[in-house]
Amino acid sequence: MRVDTNGITLDVTIEGDGPDVLLLHGWPDDRTVWREQIPALVAAGYRVIAPDLRGCGESDRPAEVAAYQTPVLLADVIGLLDALGVQRTHLIGHDWGAGLSWALGALLPDRIDHLACLSVGHPTAFHRVNYDQLAMSWYMLLFQFEGVAEEWLSANDFANFRAWTRHPDAENAVERLARPGHLTGGLNWYRANLGPTRLVTAPLELPPIVAPTLGVWSSNDFAVLEPQMKESGQFVSGPWRYERLEGAGHWLTLESPEWCNELLVDFLGS
Repeated sequence: MRVDTNGITLDVTIEGDGPDVLLLHGWPDDRTVWREQIPALVAAGYRVIAPDLRGCGESDRPAEVAAYQTPVLLADVIGLLDALGVQRTHLIGHDWGAGLSWALGALLPDRIDHLACLSVGHPTAFHRVNYDQLAMSWYMLLFQFEGVAEEWLSANDFANFRAWTRHPDAENAVERLARPGHLTGGLNWYRANLGPTRLVTAPLELPPIVAPTLGVWSSNDFAVLEPQMKESGQFVSGPWRYERLEGAGHWLTLESPEWCNELLVDFLGS
């Protein structure tokens, strides 16, 4: 369904009945990255809300880079909840969606029941890790160069994208990114929020997260190291749980769906 929020329209999947679970995807994905989790959560008695976030999938893609700044992205999600009449929800995020989820969990303690963040840790924990993580984040600098990044990623049928990310659903990802405006729409998230100075300066301080919080990292992740997730617990004042998945890459929801589903259903019911 289409939902108007914060001056744009998001395309949203809503399935099931019961307590709400909001799923926020990352780059270069859309809500289909949750396709293995949605049926499991519905079967467990939840109503699942999975939007294509701004610039992604079938949702609107504003042209201005400033339209992708974090406060705007957060306002999209809050407006979506308001439009659907959701006062309180469980929240699960992956990649960029995890980054947004950390902020929402900190800023909306009365609206977030349980918080689960996959792959990407708390912004301050990410900033504090060593230079190995900074070296792994080289692509964030490349993505600042409009046109150059698009060419590097898309050349030769997205050969660099395929080899670098090892995305388990590369064909569908490439099909989406090849549509007019879709690649730039996703890269604008990085351009609006992660310029060169932002990689070496501390993020804004967030209040401690009071909701029960789960952090999950997988051992073959190509983009983020374990400490940035494992050390995120120091920013949670409520119950904290950390899980490490052996042998999976960044897209653990697709690579190890049964493991993820069992973990998430167990956590939300705790």
